[in-house]
Amino acid sequence: MWLLTYNTFLEFICFHLLTDLFSSFVQGPLKNAIDWASRPPNVWADKAAAIVSAAGGSGGARAQYHLRQIGVYLDLHFVNKPEYFLNAFQPPAKFDSDGNLIDEESKEKLKAVLLALRAFTLRLQGIC
Repeated sequence: MWLLTYNTFLEFICFHLLTDLFSSFVQGPLKNAIDWASRPPNVWADKAAAIVSAAGGSGGARAQYHLRQIGVYLDLHFVNKPEYFLNAFQPPAKFDSDGNLIDEESKEKLKAVLLALRAFTLRLQGIC
């Protein structure tokens, strides 16, 4: 199954990375997946990426910055703005009991990140 996923990754033109916070860093399973996908041929190389994090307090800011450091080595090109750090525990509720994002302000911020990723990806590809 990983080979199918890996081969699919090779065809992607951009990545939207989502992370939470674990001891101020990216979670081990995400880092492991990133490492595997960086093996030749590096699926991350010269691709656009955007990061969104969800956690308490700072909303996962440290994990985002850690992920950006990792991305430099991988030759990922990150969207710089807008940054989005979702404080998942600050009222009003951000998610329903099934884990779906329900907060309208959060949805708008996420939409802004995705639109910026789309525009940045097209620029990197020389399309616009």
